[in-house]
Amino acid sequence: MKITERFRQLALMSDELQKKFASQPDGIRIDRAVNLLKNGQAELAEWRGQVGEIPQMRLESKLAPVLLQVHATLDRARVLYEDAGKGEEGASIWHVEQQIYRLLNDL
Repeated sequence: MKITERFRQLALMSDELQKKFASQPDGIRIDRAVNLLKNGQAELAEWRGQVGEIPQMRLESKLAPVLLQVHATLDRARVLYEDAGKGEEGASIWHVEQQIYRLLNDL
């Protein structure tokens, strides 16, 4: 699968994750973490349309900073859930973080 396709797939995963966590009931949802997930999702969404227009040679220089920033944002959200004893939610976020790592390694 091409880097651009994987990036778009990652953006879709982030959309789904943010929607899932935003719709959680008040006792489970951590608003600060949901806001972080929303920020990461927005960053990926901004680049989703542009990623296909970036020349192959420039993908790493353009996407690596974005992916690193999104990873850091998601990591903060994951830690909030884990610190609150919500390991299942943290594991869901960790899964997306792993996809970011894999994409960064392939750039």
